[in-house]
Amino acid sequence: MPYLLLSLAACFWGGNYVVGHVLVATANPIILSAARWIFTAIMLLTIYFRQIQEQWPSMKKSAGVIVFLALCGQVLFPLTLYIGLQYTSSLNAAIYLSTTPSIVLLINYFIFKEKISSRNISGVILSSLGVIWLVLQGDIAHTELFSRLNKGDLWTMGSAVSWAVYCAFLRTKPYEVKGNAFVAVSAALGAVVLLPILVLTIVENGVPNIVHYVRPGFLMGLVYLIIFPSWLSYLLWNKGISTIGATRGEVFSHIIPLSGGVFSILFLQVQLHAYHVVSALLIIAGIALCSHSNNLKVAKGSDKVDNE
Repeated sequence: MPYLLLSLAACFWGGNYVVGHVLVATANPIILSAARWIFTAIMLLTIYFRQIQEQWPSMKKSAGVIVFLALCGQVLFPLTLYIGLQYTSSLNAAIYLSTTPSIVLLINYFIFKEKISSRNISGVILSSLGVIWLVLQGDIAHTELFSRLNKGDLWTMGSAVSWAVYCAFLRTKPYEVKGNAFVAVSAALGAVVLLPILVLTIVENGVPNIVHYVRPGFLMGLVYLIIFPSWLSYLLWNKGISTIGATRGEVFSHIIPLSGGVFSILFLQVQLHAYHVVSALLIIAGIALCSHSNNLKVAKGSDKVDNE
């Protein structure tokens, strides 16, 4: 079951690449990100208000941890990605994202003193090769991707690091704080942090043309971003990671660029090539290796199932 949860979460985030690619053609990325989290926060606070109220004492005791996780997962990860994509390619960003399982391995090994199995390391390497093969489009001479590195690459590298930190430190969330309430409060914190950034953007660039933001196509895309990448993905991902640990679970992030490619083929008329198939096989094989790692020690408390 955790493998299904992690796979679904990654697929929803893969859809985020496709929907986001369409929406940012006419929308400011910061306005889009702020609107996404503001409406997500309103929805989740309404749905899970009673659970938040019941768990509020535990949340106050662990306020620092929750704020830290929200900053990494709900604010820094998407915001730095959107900013970076204004200056660098989505292919570069996908390569940087593929490094997150390796970063999680390092964090877990050096900070949380986990014993990492050779099978797990092999799985991460294999799936990473699959992602790299995907973004290089099966051409190892595709070096022009990095021929002109710029500040956008630094932003997207920061996005990958923030996501790895979020996944690795999820274990520090108290077990008493359940998934639904945690995601709702994290969304609210993300919205609060993004509000002043939104105000500064409007002050600098002027009030945006509302016509671009009330079109049926844009509103449908925003609804997708709210329900799937902003709500269900975080909920399912957190439950999956809390069950099998970040070391084994983070490799499922390689499904994000893979599913993004599949959705691009289905909805954006991108042509299917042989390198898509090779990449998919490598990623699936790597995930299978990590999923069947039996000798990995998961830190105490990280294998508990979050039941809400």
